[in-house]
Amino acid sequence: MGNNVRAMAAATPATRDRYVDLLRVASLGTVVLGHWLMAAVSGDGIGNLLAVVPGLQVLTWGLQVMPVFFFVGGFSHALSYRSLERKGGGAPVYAAFLRGRLRRLLRPTLVFVLVWTAGALALQAAGRGDGRLTAAALRMVTQPLWFIGIYLAMVAFTPPLLRLHRRLGWAAFALLAGAAAAVDALRFGLGVPYVEFLDFAFVWLAVHQLGFLRADGRIRRPALLAAAGLTGAVALVAYGPYPLSMVGMPGEKVSNMAPPTLALLCHGMWLVGAVQLLAGPARRLLARPRVWRGVVAANGIAMTAFLWHLTAMLAVYAAQLALGLRLPEPASAAWWAQVPVRLLLAAVLTALLVALFRRFEAPSPLPAPAAPGSGPRAAAGTTLCLLGVLGLSMTGLGGLFDGHTATLVALPVTAPAAIAMALGGWWLVERSGSARSVRLRG
Repeated sequence: MGNNVRAMAAATPATRDRYVDLLRVASLGTVVLGHWLMAAVSGDGIGNLLAVVPGLQVLTWGLQVMPVFFFVGGFSHALSYRSLERKGGGAPVYAAFLRGRLRRLLRPTLVFVLVWTAGALALQAAGRGDGRLTAAALRMVTQPLWFIGIYLAMVAFTPPLLRLHRRLGWAAFALLAGAAAAVDALRFGLGVPYVEFLDFAFVWLAVHQLGFLRADGRIRRPALLAAAGLTGAVALVAYGPYPLSMVGMPGEKVSNMAPPTLALLCHGMWLVGAVQLLAGPARRLLARPRVWRGVVAANGIAMTAFLWHLTAMLAVYAAQLALGLRLPEPASAAWWAQVPVRLLLAAVLTALLVALFRRFEAPSPLPAPAAPGSGPRAAAGTTLCLLGVLGLSMTGLGGLFDGHTATLVALPVTAPAAIAMALGGWWLVERSGSARSVRLRG
């Protein structure tokens, strides 16, 4: 792997925006570290450290960095789609774009789902899936998949939103932000049921639209963007119905994350402005060969590490229990004393899991679609994958034999149904190609 990384780093075109690659790795790495720190495992189950120590919730204003990842996604999607457009137009371009974006994302995701499903079935068939900690783990391990479902939606909406961006520029972002504000007004002001779920689209697609603006070099005043976002977020939390935490909290009536709110969009604006302000120093750092090789290596395994990092953390706690070691009360002095050891062990286990599963994240030649119906087929497959992955993030893998359901927007869904949708969608996406190969930028 080392030689491949050196070769890839040495072959990097001078025109590549290396800072975007760094942001992708740094945002996922921050999420992983945050999950490891927030998990408050005790004999009573798995809780959230931010609920145990509410004063720490203010840290989420710097550590909730998923908006940065979606911003980077918008930048990369704009480059990829434009690259394909230069090769030809029509529905095949859309299908090729969907397939290219989804392939590297869905392969490691579906492997993760199938491995965990097999383990969950084995546990429940042996009658060992009902323990308090085991049940919590089976529910928790799929929760981060929500981000992949949202990312799939961003991929699917890229072509029409990119056309809107070409015509309107910043006004396209303003339209999406205004729609998110209108949804919150209907939700909190008039109590309209289910309308809040529209902000899964409006909020995240608005952040995604900022990536388009960056791709065109149109974020010329990042300090103004950061100031506007931070001021808006502070005002909304101080005077509106929005909680302080920018991540979901157990038992709270209103979450800034699920569904996302206008406060989270403002948070995303300030983060995007902030990272843009750091672009100059970061580029000088990335010009160093050793630093750039590290970023290249990390980008090649980032999704695999994200998928398996909770598995590694749960394994650390399971080993502690298996050895008969006491789990200290979360946020106690003993708990904090164990944090460095837990983080080190979780990192080591994650590295082992990455070594085992990274092959599924490796890029492969992309067959381009040729049949006229390939566009609708790829779109249908993407929709099924999106619903399946989001559904599984909500149901977890507990109660597989009991028909356990969760509500996806307004519809009940079971884990087996969600898995079937994801696999069926993947099959449709794979069926949208032919033998000709193309290369995607970004």
